[in-house]
Amino acid sequence: MQDFLVLMWKPFLAAVVLTGIHGYLGIHVVERQIIFVDLALAQIAALGATAAYLFGFDLHSPATYWFSLGATFLGAVIFSTTRSRNERVPQEAVIGIVYAVSAAAAVLILSRSAEGDEHIRYMLVGNILLVGGPEILKMALLYGAVGLFHWIFRKTFLLISSRPEEAFAKGIRVRVWDLLFYLTFGLVVTSSVQIAGVLLVFSYLIVPAVAAILFARRLSSRLFLGWGLGAGTSLAGLACSYWLDLPTGAAIVCAFGVVLAALTVMRRAVR
Repeated sequence: MQDFLVLMWKPFLAAVVLTGIHGYLGIHVVERQIIFVDLALAQIAALGATAAYLFGFDLHSPATYWFSLGATFLGAVIFSTTRSRNERVPQEAVIGIVYAVSAAAAVLILSRSAEGDEHIRYMLVGNILLVGGPEILKMALLYGAVGLFHWIFRKTFLLISSRPEEAFAKGIRVRVWDLLFYLTFGLVVTSSVQIAGVLLVFSYLIVPAVAAILFARRLSSRLFLGWGLGAGTSLAGLACSYWLDLPTGAAIVCAFGVVLAALTVMRRAVR
């Protein structure tokens, strides 16, 4: 048990930090009914990293991070401009297309590398087990700043996410606020993907939010429920990874799936 605590306290702390910001943003994503936007932005960030790798930069270098961030900001612009009051094409369709093209482009780029398969695996599930103290601190400071920005303008962000028609009727510049949402969202996702990978970031964003919405109505209740679920499930996934000798990222993703399935069954049984 002592060895488990020594080895896993940093990954668990990173998981708690990831849960904090993604649990909040996930509620916006579910309210907007754009479930796969995180997956698409995460894949765009990964595409930026693979492009940097193609130019000879290490996957963990600052240059690679800026490549990822630039690609994610481009995705944010695309998603913010494709939302309109009267949509002929659902925004989810645009998100799906962007994700598929980004994933295919990343595979094509990595096919030129002898270590392409390993990089694809890292892109999907990351390696949260090797996260260090300085990385956790940087994440916490960055996510804290994004969270503070969203808290200051929380009424506007919540309005355009949950009641967009009312926002349009009030004359709010929805596309401008959408752009701000996606830019901050992309900033978070870019930083998260470098540590956790595409699939784990998606799980932290969607699963706690969906579970919280199933059992709570108030925003504050949803947040605390989602944060508690994210932290507890992360600990369970880390324990399974340690005791069963499984890949850490994949173990946490599967733990999220099992917990959500159990909560869904429990809710239906209660009803």
